[in-house]
Amino acid sequence: MNTNMKNLFSIQGKTALVTGGSRGIGEMIAAGLLSHGTKVYISSRKAEVCDTTAKRLSDTFQGECISIPADLAELEGIKSLVDSFSAQESKLDILINNAGTNWGASIDEFPESGWDKVMDTNVKGVFFLTQKLLPLLRESASVKDPARVINIGSVDGIKIPLFDNFSYASSKAAVHHLTRMLAAHLIKENIIVNAIAPGPFPTWMLSTGVGFGGKIDGDGVDWDAVGQVNPSGRVGTIEDITGLTIFLCSRAGAYVVGETIACDGGMLASL
Repeated sequence: MNTNMKNLFSIQGKTALVTGGSRGIGEMIAAGLLSHGTKVYISSRKAEVCDTTAKRLSDTFQGECISIPADLAELEGIKSLVDSFSAQESKLDILINNAGTNWGASIDEFPESGWDKVMDTNVKGVFFLTQKLLPLLRESASVKDPARVINIGSVDGIKIPLFDNFSYASSKAAVHHLTRMLAAHLIKENIIVNAIAPGPFPTWMLSTGVGFGGKIDGDGVDWDAVGQVNPSGRVGTIEDITGLTIFLCSRAGAYVVGETIACDGGMLASL
C-alpha cells in the first residue's frame, strides 16, 4: 500500500481557466488556485475589470494570473476565448465554469430577454466552452492525473429560492444535471466533471438581491446580518470555496465524479 500522501491536495504547477474570474466567487477561486501554485487564466465580459483583477491577483499572490476577456453568452465569444487560450497553452488541467448572470422579476412581468440572457450565459456557455476546450483537457488528462472541470451551480438550483429569479434557479438546476451528463461521458477519457452549489457568499450578485446595491463593503453593507439567517451563522469565505475547489482538483478528489456538492453552511441540510 502506498502511504505517501503528503501531496494529496497539491495542485502545484497546474494550469487553470476560471470564467467569471474578475469578481465574486470566481475571483475567490482564482486567488485560491494561485496561492497554491497554479497558473491561472481568468475571463470576464468587461476587459478593463478583468485586466485589473488579473494584475491585482498576480501581485498579491506572487503568481501568474492572465486576463482573457470574453462574452461567453455567445459562441463567437467562446471561440475567441478558446483561440486566445490555445495560442498560449497546449493543454488545460482545470476548467472552472463560473461565469454567470441573474435576472429578477415577478412571474407576471418576467421578460423573454431575461430568460434568454441567463440561460445563454449560465447553461449554453458552460456546455459549449467545455466542448471547445475538450482537445486541451484531453491533452492534460491521464489515468494517474485526470483533467478537471468544475461547474459552479447554486443552492437555488436545488431549493426554491427566496427571490423571483426564475431563469437563474432553472439555469443552475440545468447546470447540475449537465454536470452529471458530462461526467458520465468524459470520465472514460480521464476528465472528471463535478459541480459546486454555493450558498450565500459576499458577492456583487447577492449584494444586489439583499439590498446592498451591488456593494461588497462600506456603508449599508452588513454581511453579518445576512449570515445570521444561515444555520452556520455566517456567509461563506474565500477559504470555504477554495478548500472545496482544491479538494476536487487534487488527487484527494480524483474518485469523486458527477457530484454537485453544496458549499452553503448548512442551508440545504436544514430545510
